[in-house]
Amino acid sequence: MSRVYPFDEAATARAVIDDHGTLVEWNEGARRLLGHPADAVLGRPAARLLAGSDTPAVPPGVRWQGTVGLRHRDGRTVPVWLLAHRRPPRDGHDGSWLLVTPLTGREPPAAGDPLAEAGLIQSPCALAVYDEELRLRRLNDAMAEVIGLSEEQVRGLRLAEIGGRPQSEELEQAMLQVLNSGRPQDMQTFTRTGGEERTHAWLARMAPVRDRRGRVRGVCLAAHDITDNYRARQRLQLVNEASVRIGSTLDVTRTAEELAEVCVPALADFVTIDLLDPDEHGGQPPAHVTAPVQLRRIAHRSVHRSVPEAVIGPGRTEQYPVGSPQADSLTAGHTIIASVAEGDMDEWLTWHTIRARRVQEFGMHSSMAVPIQARGLTLGVAVFTRHRRPEGFTADDVLLAEEITARAAVCVDNARRYSRERETALALQRSLLPRSLPRTAALEVSSRYLPAARAGVGGDWFDVIPLSGMRVAMVVGDVVGHGVEASATMGRLRTAVRTLADIDLAPDELLTHLNDLVVRLSEESGADGSPGEVGATCLYALYDPVSRRCTLARAGHPPPVLLRPGEAPRAVDLPAGPPLGLGGLPFECAEVELPEGAVLALYTDGLVWSRERDPDTTRERLYEALGACSDSLDATCDRVLHTLLPAGGAADDVALLLARTRGLPASQVVTWDIPADPALVAPVRKQVVEQLDTWGLSEVSFTAELVVSELVTNAIRYGAHPIRLRLIHDATTLICEVSDASHTAPHLRRAKTFDEGGRGLLLVAQLTQRWGSRHTPEGKTIWAELPVYEEEDR
Repeated sequence: MSRVYPFDEAATARAVIDDHGTLVEWNEGARRLLGHPADAVLGRPAARLLAGSDTPAVPPGVRWQGTVGLRHRDGRTVPVWLLAHRRPPRDGHDGSWLLVTPLTGREPPAAGDPLAEAGLIQSPCALAVYDEELRLRRLNDAMAEVIGLSEEQVRGLRLAEIGGRPQSEELEQAMLQVLNSGRPQDMQTFTRTGGEERTHAWLARMAPVRDRRGRVRGVCLAAHDITDNYRARQRLQLVNEASVRIGSTLDVTRTAEELAEVCVPALADFVTIDLLDPDEHGGQPPAHVTAPVQLRRIAHRSVHRSVPEAVIGPGRTEQYPVGSPQADSLTAGHTIIASVAEGDMDEWLTWHTIRARRVQEFGMHSSMAVPIQARGLTLGVAVFTRHRRPEGFTADDVLLAEEITARAAVCVDNARRYSRERETALALQRSLLPRSLPRTAALEVSSRYLPAARAGVGGDWFDVIPLSGMRVAMVVGDVVGHGVEASATMGRLRTAVRTLADIDLAPDELLTHLNDLVVRLSEESGADGSPGEVGATCLYALYDPVSRRCTLARAGHPPPVLLRPGEAPRAVDLPAGPPLGLGGLPFECAEVELPEGAVLALYTDGLVWSRERDPDTTRERLYEALGACSDSLDATCDRVLHTLLPAGGAADDVALLLARTRGLPASQVVTWDIPADPALVAPVRKQVVEQLDTWGLSEVSFTAELVVSELVTNAIRYGAHPIRLRLIHDATTLICEVSDASHTAPHLRRAKTFDEGGRGLLLVAQLTQRWGSRHTPEGKTIWAELPVYEEEDR
């Protein structure tokens, strides 16, 4: 039944005064109070109604209250208590003051007035009053509903006796403090009362009850249900925690573990994170999923330490059919809530009997499967299960789980993309680095390459390049940046170094050409004509086992460390040179003598540089690790990395190349000065044959005689004096070198049918394993290599 309009406008005297002090409103209650009709006062100054001569100032603020004397129509003065409210300007009108005073309802309630009792009994707030012994005296209907007991049943009991829970005892102790101190106190508690089916959050407000003399005679307890606010704060806190904790690394497994850790036990008692196996979908997660679904367990977590609820462990795969929460949520593309009591999982548990036994054993009653989706791709599914917490999942729980899972999905996708790019870059890096180092008579070498632990694969590289005359080039470089682009740039620079090394450039000249290449690469990588950011450092060393000298040059790279037999390790004094791509200062060479058995260590700065480590201290540790160099260079490489790098891996790429020198005995090298007389070529051939007989290489005498004859004849005919012939022999190769003072290099060409000459170098190329020329400061050297076979191989 609807009620009529209950308000009596005349029960309140009300007037409105504008900012100019003019009365603009006057109601019937005001007329009853002062006797003035509305048409007699509207539009006139309000000050005329004041009984005194002094006009009060406009009060500050937005509210004012006080007693003033007002003039009645019959001439008498009426003292009136006024409450004034400031009203702001609106609708184009100026501001004003609303003045009100009550005309009725001032009398105190009479005995037996139902309104006097309503404040306690019928209040929607749960109220209870306890006496000086903290025993219940009164409670209203709302409190009786909360505790599930009537006032007649519990009157005279203490709160701890009514509640029977630890929270009730804590609340009673707080009430005792209020009783003793006389000061009110608030307390929050999370408990299930006798009248509730679920646990609720409560705000208990306790205030002292005083008699007319002000003495504390009891405690009034008001209980406010703040469950919604409490759970909202919990959800917000959980979302904030998830945003901080999830995605701390670019590792898919760790990210999934963080998602499970955040949700247990705050949201669920058991959480599993399963991702689609990329290998089943060509390496890329699908946009749409169809059942059955193959999933790989990435992480799981439980309120139990050993996670006994799990059927499979991390890293294992399992196929989920239609009817399973995992498959249903992935195919539907949204969250699926399943209840055991309602039979939602009967088909799934019937199909998977082991899981059915776990559900029965631990009392699992509710599950919530949330798809892990990011950037339009379906990555997997997170399943939240409850068994210790009695209540099922609510709509708010779904929103919370989807929010947290959505945040985690982006982190998982970022980690997946990073891992895939890192694996691609690492595969590219390994394909561009030498799979194995060449075995030479000049050096024994060993190497290590480690990608950065966090930044990913970079552009560090190393190489060992056999050259003519049994010389060997060693190179270590570092391209600025990380990722596929850095690896690709590294591959181009390594190829360039090998090409430049094959034409026997000196180390400083090689770095100069390499610098020009880096400048061009930087220009090509830039946008809108602006230069890019390609840069690199490089160290190039050229070792000659015959002279046992090593020529080095570097471009902004750390100097190598040299360990001579019987001496302490030390850095080679080598001009720094600018990094590649900067230009400016020229590159300079340095030459050092390396006795047999000396160890040369070439490395990139990732081995010794870190923000957390002092460079000087790190270099000292490098010297100590190299100082204990054993016969095995592989063991020395491992010891150096173990000594210098932290357990979690290096912050930058690390390339390390160790080389132990070998000298060539003088008995394996012979040199002749050749007179500039073609008639003396025959005696030279005879000397060569005799020397080969001495070395036991008679099987290659005929070929060597032809090659030497051709090279010496060309030097005499086209070269310049002095002319020198050198033979170098090791276990597998015979090298013939003819040097002269001319800088003109020969060219291989195909002679025409009737040409009398032009076939000599073609003959040399066909008879030898390799041949070529190199420029020297004194002129040039033409060389050729002939294979030497062991007796059992012939």
